[in-house]
Amino acid sequence: MSRPRLTSLAQSLPATVPFVGPETQERQRGRPFRARIGANENGFGASPRVAAAIAAAAPEMWKYCDPENHELRQLVASHHGVAPENIMIGEGIDGLLGLIVRLFVEPGQPVVTSLGAYPTFNYHVAGFGGRLVAAPYRDDREDIEALLDAVEREAAPLVYLANPDNPMGTWWEGGEIQRFIEALPDTTLLVLDEAYTEMAPASSRPPLDIARPNVLRMRTFSKAYGLAGMRCGYAIGEAETIRAFDKVRNHFGMSRMTQVAAAAAVEDQAWLAEVLERIADGRRRIEGITSDNGLAALPSATNFVTIDCGGDGAFALKVMQSLIDRDVFVRKPMAPRLDRCIRVSTGPEEELAIFAEELPGALATARGN
Repeated sequence: MSRPRLTSLAQSLPATVPFVGPETQERQRGRPFRARIGANENGFGASPRVAAAIAAAAPEMWKYCDPENHELRQLVASHHGVAPENIMIGEGIDGLLGLIVRLFVEPGQPVVTSLGAYPTFNYHVAGFGGRLVAAPYRDDREDIEALLDAVEREAAPLVYLANPDNPMGTWWEGGEIQRFIEALPDTTLLVLDEAYTEMAPASSRPPLDIARPNVLRMRTFSKAYGLAGMRCGYAIGEAETIRAFDKVRNHFGMSRMTQVAAAAAVEDQAWLAEVLERIADGRRRIEGITSDNGLAALPSATNFVTIDCGGDGAFALKVMQSLIDRDVFVRKPMAPRLDRCIRVSTGPEEELAIFAEELPGALATARGN
């Protein structure tokens, strides 16, 4: 039987799932995880004001969302001291990344990123026909000198950099990021992914400059604000660059409930401060568990800790799988040199206690003891 034909580009791409979710793994395993500490979610939850706002707004869900995201843009802009014209709301950073690639990358053009950095960005580049150029990490950090060299060598229209970094949790100081920005060609757009910036030292953030048309700062409600299930992120940038999103975005892509929840979250900065303290405590707890087991934790400015398992990628994979077999959901980097590690998210003490209980056995199994 004949069927509709995919485009040549679509035919050339594999069916890809950048992340296998814990729900998928639970269905495959036939039982739930006892500790869900692998997806960098905020296990401490969103502000109580969010639940109250959701309950109050529930009767209004027969309405479409405001396609301009007006109230939320106003709140986010005020929070950052910029104009609403400098903010674009979207379906998480992931959704905005797809729009950015669609706007700025022609088929076949080079796009620079780090080897082992956030894979969903790569997924969008491939999906729109771009050509990925990857610079390896250096000393477990994205190598900004190598990224700049690749941009100049390839005349790339787009470069991606996360600060703090996922999957390693490391970061650059704001002065180094600013130097990188100033060294970029005016025709190269920097996508500066700051999904974890609330957990990082203030010194890691360069000044917010909305006059530069070639820089987009990406933020999210999924991490520190505890709204991963609502899918809401935003870009901060120069007004004309921000207006370009209106050419291609799904204007009704944000649900009305998501707009309500995100607005309530950004208005409760006291709750955010409390969560950030809990995340810092969680990092220290994971570092202690790591040390107790003779392993090394990388310094982290995120809500997760990357743990050097002391072997190669095959050994770290065994450690991760053994933890999963013990109902502890964690993940690991897969790129060479980074793959010696596993990555553990902060969360409630009861889940970290399970991790502490199960890690020694997982290590013993991985070592064949």
